[in-house]
Amino acid sequence: MDTHLLSAALSLLLLLNTAATHDEDGWSIKGPSEVQAVEGYPVVLPCSYTHPHHTKHPSVRIVWQVGHGQTATVLFQCTTLNDSNQCQTRKDQDQRYRLEGNHREHDLSLRIKSPALQDSGRYYCRIEVLGHHHVSIENKMGIWLRVEAAPRILSLRVESSEESGYIALCQVRGSPLPNIQWMGPEDVLEGDPASPLSQEGKGQHHTTSRLLGVQPEGYYTCAAFNSLGKDQATLYILKPDQQKRENFPSTLILLLSLSLGIKVLLSLGIGAWVAQGSLMSWVSCLKN
Repeated sequence: MDTHLLSAALSLLLLLNTAATHDEDGWSIKGPSEVQAVEGYPVVLPCSYTHPHHTKHPSVRIVWQVGHGQTATVLFQCTTLNDSNQCQTRKDQDQRYRLEGNHREHDLSLRIKSPALQDSGRYYCRIEVLGHHHVSIENKMGIWLRVEAAPRILSLRVESSEESGYIALCQVRGSPLPNIQWMGPEDVLEGDPASPLSQEGKGQHHTTSRLLGVQPEGYYTCAAFNSLGKDQATLYILKPDQQKRENFPSTLILLLSLSLGIKVLLSLGIGAWVAQGSLMSWVSCLKN
């Protein structure tokens, strides 16, 4: 399926059940209980309200926040005056968020530009009627935004110890949490050699897998996949020196190469100086 079509489908995928909040004065506000999005693609959080028919269009303040209570963070806020169609935002408003709907048509939907995995959470929309006995109503159940992302391998490394030998570690990021598969020099590695090391709690999107018993001079591939895609990386393990004295020849070669390089540079420098001197002498002879 095309990536753009997939993102559009996920952005528009809303749960059928919606939660509505009603106020004693006849105001109500509602929205879906959950919205799905793909990391990097815009998403809209729907929210709409109704009010008594006899109520004229008042001045209102529209607020979107993530979280509730003392831990809440206001993401978007704008204010309208009387019959104005404009909703004035604060000067420090984050441009990732903007009002997608027309509040005069009872639409308070919020658009989030390029959501990231860490944007997953519960969002609340609220409308405050200014000068109308301080009427304030919000969707108390909130909207759960679930951002998904294709797997991405963050690191692939090797650790060693005298007890367990060489261990390959593969750290992966993604949502849904990716599955990890190891492939060795000859075939897919399954069972005990490849075991999950950690899968962090709800709201976290990282996992690490380790492969025991890896051998020097071998290629090992970590492949991570979920419903949105796949990522993989390959590791090659060098054979360690058996004894410290085996480092001597390579060091000696390096020193000899360095010494030879210096000699070549010196030779080139002397040659250039001699050539320059000969050229100057020849020019001098021509002048004379």
